[in-house]
Amino acid sequence: MSRELSEQEIVRRECLQKLIELGINPYPAELFDINNNSVNIKKNYTEGEETEVIIAGRLMSRRIMGKASFAEIQDSEGRIQIYVNRDEISEGEDKTMYNTIFKKLLDIGDIIGIKGTVFVTKVGEISVKVKELSVLTKSLRPLPLPKVDADGTIHDAFTDPEKRYRQRYVDLVVNPHVKEAFIKRTKLTNSMRDFLNKKEYLEVETPILQPLYGGAAARPFKTHHNTLDMELYLRIANELYLKRLIVGGFDGVYEFSKDFRNEGMSRFHNPEFTQMELYVAYKDYTWMMDLVEEMVEKIALDLHGKTEIQVGDNLINFQRPWKRYTMYEAIKHFTGIDISKMDEKTMTNTAKKLGVSVDKSMGRGKLIDEIFGEKCEGQLIQPTFITDYPVEMSPLAKKHRKHEGLVERFEAICNGKEICNAFSELNDPIDQRARFEEQLELGKRGDDEAMLLDEDFLRAIEYGMPPTAGLGIGIDRLSMIMTNSNSIQDVLFFPQMKAENKSNSEE
Repeated sequence: MSRELSEQEIVRRECLQKLIELGINPYPAELFDINNNSVNIKKNYTEGEETEVIIAGRLMSRRIMGKASFAEIQDSEGRIQIYVNRDEISEGEDKTMYNTIFKKLLDIGDIIGIKGTVFVTKVGEISVKVKELSVLTKSLRPLPLPKVDADGTIHDAFTDPEKRYRQRYVDLVVNPHVKEAFIKRTKLTNSMRDFLNKKEYLEVETPILQPLYGGAAARPFKTHHNTLDMELYLRIANELYLKRLIVGGFDGVYEFSKDFRNEGMSRFHNPEFTQMELYVAYKDYTWMMDLVEEMVEKIALDLHGKTEIQVGDNLINFQRPWKRYTMYEAIKHFTGIDISKMDEKTMTNTAKKLGVSVDKSMGRGKLIDEIFGEKCEGQLIQPTFITDYPVEMSPLAKKHRKHEGLVERFEAICNGKEICNAFSELNDPIDQRARFEEQLELGKRGDDEAMLLDEDFLRAIEYGMPPTAGLGIGIDRLSMIMTNSNSIQDVLFFPQMKAENKSNSEE
């Protein structure tokens, strides 16, 4: 059943039909070969020169004044004023292009092409005098453009977060400043890729559909392959596949991966997210800390030209070196309690006293993770490495070379949230099997984030995996920081949303 059209939509469809009756295709297939844009025109204008330009964009405003009119069009770079004179765009006695098409049948939001010359108006605004006008796309829905009253107050701005995220295509048109976050996000990944490529690490691709999920503690999305008649999972991480490539003889591999975790949503979590994972043979986690500092400092410089970045109320400095705490040191620093020698029962009672929620499924590692997350993480604003995690928290990390019961792992925390996770990777296949078996026991206790036992991965490292440093860095989280965005939805073009209310979908 077709939806009911608004009065404005009916009028636009009538204008569409009239254009067709005049012999104008409102959705032409022909190439419109633009040679300039709004920003370059303003930047490169030379007084006295009559530069010819070909541009295209959305009609965003219009002031009809008899035989001549001013309008604004918006292209991918910004807005520019155009001047439309009846006698310039209409040949001979036929004034249809101006009197009928431009004045009556075009609407705000229509996409038009312009051929003309650049000039400056009497009030000093660089504009384009239109010689030819082409209809390129007829818009059938009115844009939700804000209105400004005589006092300069803005009304009806398109600011509702749910509508902005659900209709990002509209958001980008009527709030063009939001493009900046996405442009910076792309620059961020380009900067990271450039950094890694210069170190001659190989960018690779690994499976998104996996017969066993692994490489992280998370709940997966499950699906079914009809031809193979088998259950498959959307990957929660690509770690175990990248390590297989290290076994195969690559010294350094990385991947920008889409990962999926069937968990809660918040302004810091989306079920589909992007990570960059890197594995380098013959290195360890201390070496990887130095690399992370170097890489993120470079990203800040590439995006902002400086290492200090304003994020909300905090001025964050990514200049090397960053502060470092062990996990136990951080908990003692922020709570005053030394938990390093506590058994599971004592730690459960300590967590309760600290106001941390616990349940019977939590082992010692999960308890430590909850205490740190509740009492420490949010207080780490400047980039900080948290190192040397308890072995129970890290089934894929190598045991610490000096301290019993710990592993060689770090996380980088910034603005109160984790931005990366890294290990000296566990390459002892006997130890790895034992860790997987411990995870299976946690799963039996009700921990639905416990890892599965991956026999093929164990077989791979039984052939021998060299000492390796591994890193996973959250692109979405880092993008939030580098763009001063308050929500992960602000750095995702199309964040996951709840099912759309029917009445809202028809607006």
